Amino acid sequence: MAFTFSQFARYIGAMSTDQIILFSLFGAVFGMLLWGKFRYDIVAFSALMIGVVLGVVPSKDAFNGFGHPATLVVALVLVVSAGLVRSGAVLLITRTLVDSSRSLGAHITLMGAVGGILSAFMNNVAALALLMPVDIQTARKAGRAPGLTLMPLSFATILGGMVTLIGTPPNIIIASIRQDSLGEPFGMFDFAPVGGIAAIAGLLFVALVGWRLIPAREDAALAAEDLSEYIAELVVPEDSKHIGKRLDELTEVADKADVAILGLIRDGQRLYGQSRSVILRAGDALVLEATPDALDELRSTLDLALADTAREEHLKAGGEGVEIIEVVVTETSRLAGRTAKTVGLAWRQRTVLLGISRQGRKITSHLRSTELRAGDILLLLVPRDTAAHVTDWLGVLPLAHRGLAVTENSKVWLAIGLFAGAVIAASFGIIYLPVALGLVVIAYVLAKIVPLSELYTHIEWPVVVLLGSMIPLGAALETSGGTELIAGALLSLTDGLAPWIVLTVLMVVTMTLSDVLNNTATTIVAAPVGIQMAQTLGVSPDPFLMAVAVAASAAFLTPIGHKNNTLILGPGGYGFGDYWRMGLPLEIIIIAVSIPSILVFWPL
Repeated sequence: MAFTFSQFARYIGAMSTDQIILFSLFGAVFGMLLWGKFRYDIVAFSALMIGVVLGVVPSKDAFNGFGHPATLVVALVLVVSAGLVRSGAVLLITRTLVDSSRSLGAHITLMGAVGGILSAFMNNVAALALLMPVDIQTARKAGRAPGLTLMPLSFATILGGMVTLIGTPPNIIIASIRQDSLGEPFGMFDFAPVGGIAAIAGLLFVALVGWRLIPAREDAALAAEDLSEYIAELVVPEDSKHIGKRLDELTEVADKADVAILGLIRDGQRLYGQSRSVILRAGDALVLEATPDALDELRSTLDLALADTAREEHLKAGGEGVEIIEVVVTETSRLAGRTAKTVGLAWRQRTVLLGISRQGRKITSHLRSTELRAGDILLLLVPRDTAAHVTDWLGVLPLAHRGLAVTENSKVWLAIGLFAGAVIAASFGIIYLPVALGLVVIAYVLAKIVPLSELYTHIEWPVVVLLGSMIPLGAALETSGGTELIAGALLSLTDGLAPWIVLTVLMVVTMTLSDVLNNTATTIVAAPVGIQMAQTLGVSPDPFLMAVAVAASAAFLTPIGHKNNTLILGPGGYGFGDYWRMGLPLEIIIIAVSIPSILVFWPL
């Protein structure tokens, strides 16, 4: 059973030149990824180029990975995820569920469930990126550190991604490798029995016990991005369902969105005193104090307008949509000492002033009639792709882009219907998944759910380059017999043991690698090894592929094993050693429930 030095030497001696070069390249890639000096896509692409130059990767196959179905699906899922966010589909779910008055345990349970479900049907990184600001805002309103809830949320989105084919890149890669090796890929929900049980067990642990293991870091409570609060206005449109209601009837919804209603403007006049009991009319402007994201959430929830009908139609006349920018008024700006109205912001630049942030000072007049000062931060709504021209014309300084966007909530059901149709069609084998997702992306662009100018900005290109580079290297390793060598070494280590123990060893090794390396790179190496081990044992390779899929995704010990863990590192105020406290028992639970599940649903 022991793997002796002589056996190790025998394996080294049996290696061909190509195998030595490829193992050296993979060792260098893993070492560079651990070092972290250079970004993972540069490391992987450099290794691919070296492999081509050294002749271990055929030149004709060098770029096959960039057209590989796994690479295309990852890119398409990110665009579809962005469309679901822009349409308000996800906001529709979260705004009805999140409540800062809930207990910490109840909040973590609910957010974990929402995050897990969302990440099953959209990229889990996108799911976390969507829910993280919601979680941080809820923590602020509840007066607690975001670090108490961000790690459970990150782990929940990782767990949810295990359930479906498109939930996480490792599942997509596993399905593609199965197709290349066995002639047929895994389907959309083939991962659900094992991944679902692992996800449920993991979510229960995270919600009931895991969050209690996180070290308290109250000093890092507000380490998250500091968002400016603006004095802003939203208009009651002509067909609003809120016409005839009292203003104070909107308070509960506003509070839930973390928006303060300061008053009301009617016919250009600010109503004071009893404005909260005033009956709303069409054209009334609600005076609010909020962050840009909270303002957009309230607008979407209540179906309010960003400006009066005439200005909004003028703004959208070009047909390419709108975007939100933040700018600072300078001493030399043409806005300094003047109002948006006198400058002609609306009719000259088709731009709407949404909000003003003035270092805590009160603004009592209509926004368009407020004299602007140097140092004011403005929230502007501009026609798409005109931001540079508008800021240059105004002589203002743009703030760093924070991805602010206007939710197109009128298209929410269209976005959901298109995506659901694609998932159903792919699940029943009616259409190939990459084609189904590609059609959704085209439909989103044509329906202007995702603006054409933003189509490629939502794709995480470093991940695409990583996949495109590692896939040919992985294929070369398999062709050269390298994966057979690794499988042989693991089989020698477990010689004489039952196949389910061999399966467990593969899962532990894969999970350990995924904790310190990129889970995509781990999957590309481990999946062919699993197939080779199964073939040597004379059993079905499917259980081994499922073990690799779950293990590669279950990276909970470090902030570098999964991008979701990296995303929360700063906002949560975590240290490198904080993750294992909840992550180690979680990984043990995942192995404990996954092995029996695999043996039941994917028998050897």
